[in-house]
Amino acid sequence: MDIDAWVWWLIGAVGLGIPLVLTAMPEFGMFSVGAVAGAVTAALGFGIVAQVLAFVVVSVALIAVVRPIAARHRDGRPGLATGVDALKGRQAVVLERVDGNGGRIKLAGEVWSARTLDTGQSFEPGEQVDVVDIDGATAVVM
Repeated sequence: MDIDAWVWWLIGAVGLGIPLVLTAMPEFGMFSVGAVAGAVTAALGFGIVAQVLAFVVVSVALIAVVRPIAARHRDGRPGLATGVDALKGRQAVVLERVDGNGGRIKLAGEVWSARTLDTGQSFEPGEQVDVVDIDGATAVVM
């Protein structure tokens, strides 16, 4: 039984797709797409040199173009702040005098205990303050 070259390329594409799924390494997927390009080239009747060239060109092009874009998106995406980290940097309104010993603020619709970052500083009711940190259940403001 004589198998056409394009079938071998598709078998190679599937073979390269298996490690992609098992290892989550996208390079295998790029090589798999290159093998599909080799299969298309073989199905169109081109020789082995053109098939290998199509495989190499498509694979290298995908690695050269897709990997830097993916790395940029992975590294450039800011993490989503949740919980108390989402409260840092927000503004609050002083409800009860806040100084180095304590006080109360309204932060994100909730009443929080608060203290000032600088122990010598104080804020009176109605003033706006910036939350610089959350220490346990106490907002540190300035």
